[in-house]
Order: sequence, then structure tokens, then C-alpha cells
Amino acid sequence: MLTFKKFAPQVALAALLAGAPALAQNQQPADLIVMNAGKVFTGDPEQAEATAFAVQDGLFVEIGNDADIETFRGDDTQVIDADGRTVIPGLNDSHSHQIRGGRFFNLETRWDGIRSLKAALDLVRTEAGRAPEDEWVRVIGGWSPYQFEERRMPTVEELNEAAPDTPVFVLFLYSQGFLNQAGVEALGYEPGMETADGSRVEFLDGGGAILHAEPNPSILYKTIGALPQMSEEDQINSTKQYYRELNRLGLTSSVDAGGGGHVFPKDYVGSRNIATNDGLPLRMSYYLFAQEAGKEAEDFGEWIANNEVGVNEDVHLDHGYELDGAGEFLVHSVGDWENFLAPAPDLEERKANGQDPEGDLHKVATQLVEAGWPLRQHATYGASIKLIMDVFERVNEEQGGFAPRWAIDHAETVEDAELERIKALGGGIAIQNRMAFAGEYFVDRYGAEAALAAPPVRKMLDMGIPVGAGTDGTRVSSYNPWVSLYWLVSGKTVGGLQLWDDANKLSREEALDIFTSGSAWFSQEEDVKGKIAEGMYADFAILAGDYFSVPEEDIKSLEAVLTVTGGNIVYATDSFAEHAPEALPAVSPEWSPVVTYQTALEAR
Repeated sequence: MLTFKKFAPQVALAALLAGAPALAQNQQPADLIVMNAGKVFTGDPEQAEATAFAVQDGLFVEIGNDADIETFRGDDTQVIDADGRTVIPGLNDSHSHQIRGGRFFNLETRWDGIRSLKAALDLVRTEAGRAPEDEWVRVIGGWSPYQFEERRMPTVEELNEAAPDTPVFVLFLYSQGFLNQAGVEALGYEPGMETADGSRVEFLDGGGAILHAEPNPSILYKTIGALPQMSEEDQINSTKQYYRELNRLGLTSSVDAGGGGHVFPKDYVGSRNIATNDGLPLRMSYYLFAQEAGKEAEDFGEWIANNEVGVNEDVHLDHGYELDGAGEFLVHSVGDWENFLAPAPDLEERKANGQDPEGDLHKVATQLVEAGWPLRQHATYGASIKLIMDVFERVNEEQGGFAPRWAIDHAETVEDAELERIKALGGGIAIQNRMAFAGEYFVDRYGAEAALAAPPVRKMLDMGIPVGAGTDGTRVSSYNPWVSLYWLVSGKTVGGLQLWDDANKLSREEALDIFTSGSAWFSQEEDVKGKIAEGMYADFAILAGDYFSVPEEDIKSLEAVLTVTGGNIVYATDSFAEHAPEALPAVSPEWSPVVTYQTALEAR
């Protein structure tokens, strides 16, 4: 860690009398300084606010007011005038699927934030007209029917009308999928077809089908996996476009939770290529997700034998691209998919049907603890978390200790008793705004009272449990972190339904804190990032609007005008465009929906 001598008062006086700033003796000029901020939210309780700061060698070296930081100006210092705007630590998504998101970004039509179903269907119509023969229009998550003014799902008939000749697949959470008739024909799906684990395909008289993820989303994974893929070159381009999009939203770090149908290492080629050649524009810690039920111990045994956690492969950033551990799925028999259109899974029924959730999880958790790997396990329902904690406590007792860092992901209906057990075993909880997209269905099934604190984030924080915020993007919720921050502050869905009571809502400062320094805990980086503080990584964003004062509804549409990772500017626009990094290569393939999306952004 770099240290600098404080600027002596007599030197400051001499500089003032000379009419120009002067560097203190032995003080190096900064690489970059930011001045004239309306507010710098540092996240540091010892220095909660500032108006300026200096960066040297990728670290914050001084935080204070403009006069303090002016003394760090040198001939080669890059100076950014924040023009009275709000500056925050770079956002850090504690649970996302960003590597997979980058792999598919250039193929996907996004409905994130679109306010009418008519506009969403018009976008399908537009992309159907642009897609080459044998290509698809695919809308893979990130939307809710309640965000539309029509407040309903699309019908397959509407998809048939919008794209009569182009295959279309629309995914809603991991609950349902919609195929137009051209999509059914392209996949060869037929009435009476066998489906994985009893998942249901509902064929419609007018053509097309609805895929129902009951008892699990295997049919949805299968369908996505059957669609045309991109070349390795296009996957790299896609990942670059996607990460620039995340930088646009002020994101500088993410913890990737693996994902179904996302096989390590072959499906990680885009992110790894960029990390090992050019360097990533955000820090990426990733976990390995067991792909096949019944073979989890085999997968983890191979990964443990051939990979080491905590090894950085990025050529420029510290902690830039690292394998961090195992999860979010350790074993499938414990998995409780968050499909609120269907009943909660019954783990006791699984046991009666010959599955062994405790035994499966015990075997894999023991492997990982013996290897010293961090771990995390997906769990939506309280009953699942109770079983998981039974196993984790048993492994802890048997091994004389547990994982160096571990977490439960999601925890919408966790009970107080399990919160106490998580705290006692030193775990954390990564929460995401899935309820912002599925809350209406949760209330329909479980009632409004059950949603008042789902998940009970206030209780977690009051108990001192480490909590990190995130999105679970891109297939469940949107990858946009500001939608998650809106949910944390308002307790509302994207459709405006009030879920949380006031007791569970967070202040804007609290929400931002768990989306920055809180999330850093989950990759064992709480001592090096998440705050604008001396010695921390210089990851920050200058915002287009003031997060702390804009109307609550406007939080969803916030973005950055300048984003910096490790002291390097990775995104800049509007009046900061002169600082923008090198333009990315043109989107490929050239018919990608991202071209339409970027054109719309430029036209705003």
C-alpha cells in the first residue's frame, strides 16, 4: 500500500503566495485527481463526505476538499472536474451471472425497463426483420409483465404476429418460456415429447408453445442451450460490449455465481481472453457451478485438482479475474428454484423419492472445506436453509472448521433461527432484487404479509451478518444495479407493488453501502475495495443524477457519466466524453440487437 506525507502548512502557504499549487517535499504528483464534486460518498465512516480526491498507481491516496487535492496536481496529472456531481464508490454486484451474460449479450433483445408491452413487441418485430435466416429473436429475462402499462404477459399469438417467420423465445424468470410457432418448428418440439424431470410443454392451438418450469427449469435450460451460439471471436466482442454497458451503469466489480448451461472452462472464453490479453474493465470474481445432478462431487473433485482459488489472471487489475470458490449450486438435490408460479419444492418428498439432499451436500461441502475453498449455496426458502445449515454445522464439527468464506444466496424466506446459525458459523448472505420482478406472484401464492420482509435484510444487518447486494442478472432480473438499489430503498417491485413495510426498507446510504463495501466481503476484498478511502482501489463512478436526492422512482434510471476502475477511465459520456476510453470494436455479428440498443441510447 502506498503512503504519502501530509502537505506541510508552510509549503501550502508558499504555494498560495506564489499563486500556484506546489507538491510537498517527497510527495509524488497524482496520476488522476477529481475536483469540484457536489458530494463524494466515501463509504468511510471516518470521513463520510468529501469534494475531491487523488489517485496514484490505481489507489486512492488522498481524500478531502479541493484545496487539499490541488496540491497533488502535477504536469502529467489527469484532472477531472466533477462539475458538482455526486461521486460514489464503484458498484459491486455480489451475485450475478456476468460472464454468461457477456457470452450471450450480443444475441439478446432486452426488455429491461421498457414501459409498454406494445413497445416490447415492436422491438421483437424490429429484430425479426434484422435477423438472418436461421437466427432467433431471444428475450432472455430481465423483465416483468407488471412493468408494462398493459400489466400482462405477451401472448404467443402476439409473438407469432410480430415474427411470423423468425423463431422467437421469450424467457420470464425461471418460471416460463414462450415460443412462437417458428420457434417450435426450429427446435422440433412436438406434442407428447419427453421432457427433463417432468417439465411441461403446453402446445397452443394457434401455433407455438408455453414452457412451464415445473418441477425445475430444465426445459428452459435445454431450450436456451439448443439455440444458435456465437463464434469465439463474437463471444469476445459480446463480452466487451456487455462490460462497457455495466461500466455505463457505474459497476466496477462483480461476483459471478456460475450458472446452469455455463460450463467451465469452455464457456468462459470471452472473459478470460480479455482478462489475459487487454485486461478487464471491471473486477471479476467467479464461482464454479456444478452442472449435472448426481455428478457434483465428480465435478468439484476435478476442479479442485486442476485449479487454485485466488489466482489473478488479469494483466492489469489486482483481483481482476479470479476463481473464488464453489457455487452457487453445490448440489442440485438441495436446489429450490424460485418459481413462484409453482409450489415451493418439498425436500422431504425428494427424500421419499430416493434422493439424498443431506448426503449429497455433505459430500461436496466436505470436499471443499478440506481443500480450503470458499463456497456458497442457492436457497430461496427457509426449509432449504435449515437443511443446509444442518449439513454445514456437521461438516464444521467434523473438520474442526469451515470454509474460509461462505454464503447463502437469496434467502427470501429465511427464518430467525437460521439467521442465528449463519451468524454463528461466520457466513454471509447475498441478496438480490428477484422480488422486484416476481413479487406480485410471491404475494399471490404466499400473501402480502409474507412479503413484508422477504428477504429480511434489516434484521440481517442489525444482527451483524455480512450482507451484499446484487441483481442475479441477467436471466432472472435485470443486470441494472440501480433497479436493485431502488428495490432496497422503496421495497417495491418494478410494477410499483409495495412489498416491504417501512421497517425493512434501507436508507439510500445503507443500500449503497451493501452494494459497495458490503459486496466486497463476499470475495474477501473488504480491506481493499468498496470505499473511497486512502489505500483502497480507485474504483468509482460520477453519476448523471444525485442518487441521494432524486425522486425515489428516478433511482431506477440513474447511470454514470464517468466510471473508473483501478484509476483507469473505463466509461465516459456527455460533458466527460473527452475522457472516454478507446472506442470498442463494432458490434458483431452486425445484425446483433445491441446495435439497435446502442442507437437508442445515443438518441436519448
